[in-house]
Amino acid sequence: MEIPNADFLERTGSEMLGVRLWRLPPESANTLHRHITSEEFFFVLEGTGRIRVDGKTYTIKKHEGIHVWPHQMRQVFNDTDEEVLWLITGSPDNEMPRGDKPDLTKFYPSDPKELPPELAGVIWPPEKLSEQDDDPDP
Repeated sequence: MEIPNADFLERTGSEMLGVRLWRLPPESANTLHRHITSEEFFFVLEGTGRIRVDGKTYTIKKHEGIHVWPHQMRQVFNDTDEEVLWLITGSPDNEMPRGDKPDLTKFYPSDPKELPPELAGVIWPPEKLSEQDDDPDP
């Protein structure tokens, strides 16, 4: 969903712990998804965060967090005018044995790009300009 993020343990090869920063611009959202075995903890470093878990929306203030269990549908989103910076930790980070192809329907049982009701009418991710639009007129 084109959310700027950094994966801190990507280079370590850890399969037990995932740690990421997600910077959500105004009127944006990550994918609606769930995990099979991973628990996640979402912590707001900057701004006021919003997350829906199994259809219920929670407001998470700066320096507060929320724990989400496996199998719960989750989606972090931003329906404010300010950026929100999240720290997300999860374990285990790798839910599939190496070499196995995941059954994506287990993680995305519905449309992963579905936006929460709070973002009704918003187009996310934003449509990219075509190459023609990027070229100056001759």
